[in-house]
Amino acid sequence: MDESGIFKVNIVTPDGQVYSHHSRRLIARATDGDLGILANHLPLIATLQIAEVRSLRADSDNREDEIAVNGGYLEFKDNIATIIADSAERARDIDLRRARYAKERAEKRIKKAEQTHDIDDRQRAQVALARAINRINVSQHR
Repeated sequence: MDESGIFKVNIVTPDGQVYSHHSRRLIARATDGDLGILANHLPLIATLQIAEVRSLRADSDNREDEIAVNGGYLEFKDNIATIIADSAERARDIDLRRARYAKERAEKRIKKAEQTHDIDDRQRAQVALARAINRINVSQHR
């Protein structure tokens, strides 16, 4: 058992590692609600929603990193939190202009899909919209 109150956080995507730091607290949104994880938490596996993940850095008392995570899984075991996601971006890396454009495109696709009664395309567009909104919200924490 680690008495320091610090654990490791890794976020990986198919493109590689997005985030790797020591943390004092991790907050993530699972499909069944928000999770707050501290060192020595019981092992767990959770499915994540499209949402912001926040990590309170161990090297600073008040520095929190925000990462836009587009779903995936979180595993916590042996004081290592690993998030495996389709995509993830740190707030500092988000291109706000591109995210806003993606939001507009998704909104147009939703309208078109509703007019043509294309349920599948509407659902895909709603996911794209949620991802864009998540990226926009996280980028504002810079």
